Amino acid sequence: QVQLVESGGGLVQAGGSLRLSCAASGNIFSINAMGWYRQAPGKQRELVTTITNGGSTNYADSVKGRFTISRDNTKGTVFLQMNSLKPEDTAVYYCHVMTIARYNYWGQGTQVTVSS
Repeated sequence: QVQLVESGGGLVQAGGSLRLSCAASGNIFSINAMGWYRQAPGKQRELVTTITNGGSTNYADSVKGRFTISRDNTKGTVFLQMNSLKPEDTAVYYCHVMTIARYNYWGQGTQVTVSS
């Protein structure tokens, strides 16, 4: 099993930056990939970005060039650096883990609000 603890959400002006952190604990060696999803009010949860054990990354088109995911495998921590934030980035952001056995774990969510 894996436990996830998120931090770093908050309120920021458009054009500003935030850095989210997600600390995984437990059987971190079972993790195949980590990533971030977000869900805005009235919208479906969507994939923002993922990173694999080997460091391969993927980004949603809407955040490419603005968001950067990174990972410290030894500590089981994943980060999301968000730059040039836009009001449409406002959402609850969820840390996500998929294990090699394809079990999914989720953080509690952290609110990101971007004001114009």
